[in-house]
Amino acid sequence: MHMHRYAGMGTTTISLNDEAYKVLKSQKRDGESFSQLILRKFGKGSPAAIKAVITELGPDSESADSIEKASRELRKNFKTRKVEL
Repeated sequence: MHMHRYAGMGTTTISLNDEAYKVLKSQKRDGESFSQLILRKFGKGSPAAIKAVITELGPDSESADSIEKASRELRKNFKTRKVEL
Protein backbone atom coordinates (compact mmCIF):
# COMPACT_ATOMS: atom_id res chain seq x y z
CA MET A 1 0.00 0.00 0.00
CA HIS A 2 1.27 3.45 -0.80
CA MET A 3 -0.14 6.70 0.52
CA HIS A 4 -0.01 10.24 -0.81
CA ARG A 5 -1.32 13.27 1.02
CA TYR A 6 -2.54 16.20 -1.03
CA ALA A 7 -2.18 19.21 1.25
CA GLY A 8 -5.21 21.42 1.54
CA MET A 9 -7.64 18.97 -0.02
CA GLY A 10 -8.63 17.14 3.13
CA THR A 11 -8.25 13.71 1.55
CA THR A 12 -5.58 11.07 1.17
CA THR A 13 -5.42 8.69 -1.74
CA ILE A 14 -4.29 5.15 -1.03
CA SER A 15 -3.91 2.17 -3.28
CA LEU A 16 -4.64 -1.38 -2.20
CA ASN A 17 -4.05 -4.70 -3.85
CA ASP A 18 -7.21 -6.60 -4.78
CA GLU A 19 -7.07 -8.85 -1.73
CA ALA A 20 -6.79 -5.93 0.71
CA TYR A 21 -9.65 -4.11 -1.05
CA LYS A 22 -11.90 -7.18 -0.78
CA VAL A 23 -11.12 -7.49 2.94
CA LEU A 24 -11.92 -3.82 3.55
CA LYS A 25 -15.06 -3.94 1.42
CA SER A 26 -16.31 -7.04 3.26
CA GLN A 27 -16.09 -5.12 6.56
CA LYS A 28 -18.05 -2.10 5.27
CA ARG A 29 -21.55 -1.60 6.64
CA ASP A 30 -24.45 -0.45 4.45
CA GLY A 31 -24.12 3.27 3.80
CA GLU A 32 -20.69 3.42 5.44
CA SER A 33 -17.81 5.10 3.60
CA PHE A 34 -14.33 3.62 3.55
CA SER A 35 -13.20 6.55 5.71
CA GLN A 36 -15.87 5.75 8.29
CA LEU A 37 -14.91 2.06 8.18
CA ILE A 38 -11.23 2.83 8.77
CA LEU A 39 -12.03 5.17 11.65
CA ARG A 40 -14.35 2.55 13.15
CA LYS A 41 -11.74 -0.20 12.84
CA PHE A 42 -8.65 1.75 13.82
CA GLY A 43 -9.99 4.65 15.81
CA LYS A 44 -9.47 8.30 15.11
CA GLY A 45 -5.96 9.44 15.85
CA SER A 46 -4.39 5.99 15.77
CA PRO A 47 -1.60 6.30 13.18
CA ALA A 48 0.30 3.40 14.75
CA ALA A 49 -2.57 1.01 14.02
CA ILE A 50 -2.91 2.24 10.44
CA LYS A 51 0.86 2.02 9.91
CA ALA A 52 0.79 -1.59 11.19
CA VAL A 53 -1.80 -2.54 8.56
CA ILE A 54 0.13 -0.76 5.80
CA THR A 55 3.31 -2.56 6.87
CA GLU A 56 1.51 -5.91 6.96
CA LEU A 57 0.10 -5.49 3.45
CA GLY A 58 3.51 -4.68 2.04
CA PRO A 59 4.55 -2.43 -0.84
CA ASP A 60 2.82 -2.33 -4.20
CA SER A 61 5.32 -0.72 -6.57
CA GLU A 62 3.02 -0.61 -9.59
CA SER A 63 0.27 1.25 -7.75
CA ALA A 64 2.78 3.50 -6.00
CA ASP A 65 4.31 4.49 -9.34
CA SER A 66 0.88 5.21 -10.78
CA ILE A 67 -0.10 7.37 -7.83
CA GLU A 68 3.22 9.20 -7.89
CA LYS A 69 2.75 10.00 -11.58
CA ALA A 70 -0.79 11.27 -10.95
CA SER A 71 0.46 13.34 -8.03
CA ARG A 72 3.16 14.96 -10.18
CA GLU A 73 0.57 15.80 -12.86
CA LEU A 74 -1.79 17.26 -10.26
CA ARG A 75 0.94 19.47 -8.81
CA LYS A 76 2.09 20.49 -12.30
CA ASN A 77 -1.43 21.58 -13.24
CA PHE A 78 -2.28 23.14 -9.88
CA LYS A 79 -2.98 26.84 -10.08
CA THR A 80 -2.91 29.20 -7.16
CA ARG A 81 -4.86 32.35 -6.76
CA LYS A 82 -4.41 35.42 -4.66
CA VAL A 83 -7.15 36.02 -2.11
CA GLU A 84 -7.72 39.41 -0.55
CA LEU A 85 -8.49 39.24 3.17
